[in-house]
Order: sequence, then C-alpha cells, then structure tokens
Amino acid sequence: MALIPRSSDESLLAATRAGDADAFGVFFARHSRTVLRFVRRRVGGAELAADLTAETFAAALIAVHRDHARDVPDGAAWLCGIARFKIIDSYRDARLQDAARQQLRLERIAVEDDDIKAIDRLAGADAPLSVALDQLSAEERAAVVERVVLDHDYSQIAHDTHNSEAAIRKRVSRGLARLRKEMGVQTK
Repeated sequence: MALIPRSSDESLLAATRAGDADAFGVFFARHSRTVLRFVRRRVGGAELAADLTAETFAAALIAVHRDHARDVPDGAAWLCGIARFKIIDSYRDARLQDAARQQLRLERIAVEDDDIKAIDRLAGADAPLSVALDQLSAEERAAVVERVVLDHDYSQIAHDTHNSEAAIRKRVSRGLARLRKEMGVQTK
C-alpha cells in the first residue's frame, strides 16, 4: 500500500494493523520528535529519554496489533499519553534495576556526550533547565541528576562512581548552586 506522507494518523494505524510496516514508519517519522521532546523535558537524562521514546513506540505498535488503537485521531496526544505511563513506570522500576545491577556488580553503560547532545538536539531541549544543566561539569551534572532526579542516596552514588560520599555531596552542592545561578533563582 503506497501511503502519502499526509495520510491521517487513523489511516496510518489502520494500514499498520493490516500489515503495512511502512505505514508505521511514516507514523513514527511524523511523531518521534514530539514524543522525544515530551519525554526529554520530563526525565533526567537523554539516554533515558531515548529509551522511553523507543518503549512508547513499541507499546503503540503492540496496541495497534492488539486492536486497541481504532480511534486515534491525534497520534501525538495518544503517544504522549503512552509516554507518560512509561515515564511513571521507569521511576518505579529504577530502584529495582539499580539494585539488580549492583547485586550483579555490573557497571552502568556510559553514554557519550555526543550521543546526549544528539538526543537533546532531536528533542529540541532548549528549556532553561536543560541549558543550565549543560553549563555544569559532567561530574556535577551526573551527581545532580543521580541525587535530585533519580533520588539516589549519596552513599549509593559514591559507591557507583567509586568516589567518596563527601566528594559527591560537594558536587551536588556546587552543581545546584550553579543551576540556581544559571537559572536566575534567588536564595534567601
């Protein structure tokens, strides 16, 4: 089935349900940046945003094939609703995954700065917090995200990064102070 790029979201999903893989490709191309932008502005890291965006589209594809996506006039709104649940689930699962990784003594996979910048560029991450976070050193940014966004204990972060707890506390404190300054937040 040859689809023109301006097919409605409903017709793209109907074609996908009928077996046209290209139709879902058009649907993905149409909405992937919107979903990535939505997720990136709500989670701490670019890597997590990319993963959750992929999970969102996988869940959408499953929903289409299970016939749970018959009335979807606005694909972006539907996908952002799915993404919202994926974000909530990720926060619930984060602690379990970290505990399992620590028990197995597995290191976190490092995402390169170029990868993070590419994800942020695609997401259009130009919100003040994103810009302010970019001004931090990599160590400060990682410490702030781990402590504030992911709510990890200082001792856990120190253990994961092979640093002292005092060093992590200092990075978080300095990082938060720089964020406040970059964002123009006045403290009492």
